[in-house]
Amino acid sequence: MDLYEELLQKIKQLEYSVKQLRKTGTAFAEAERDYKVLLRQEVLKLRDEGQAVGIIDKICYGIPSVAEARFKRDTAEVVYNACQEAINSLKLQIRIIEGQISREWSQAGKET
Repeated sequence: MDLYEELLQKIKQLEYSVKQLRKTGTAFAEAERDYKVLLRQEVLKLRDEGQAVGIIDKICYGIPSVAEARFKRDTAEVVYNACQEAINSLKLQIRIIEGQISREWSQAGKET
């Protein structure tokens, strides 16, 4: 595969990764929302039951549904961040290939 074809392939991968970033970003935001709503509900429920305010957060984090929502939120964040890193990596690869192409073109001009 020549450099130009490799460049085109990386650009396509970058476009796909940007689309995935939007999906993973949306999933992360939804997971964050779901977690915060559930946490709020549990905090209010415990407060209404007369639980000491100082330990409500510690109790809530141990409630299985809250822990599961927090896990989903954290997992969605990791996937989102991984997509961002993939995009940054592809940008770097594209710049390297563009540099190689530029050097080849400048060398070709000197040879004639």
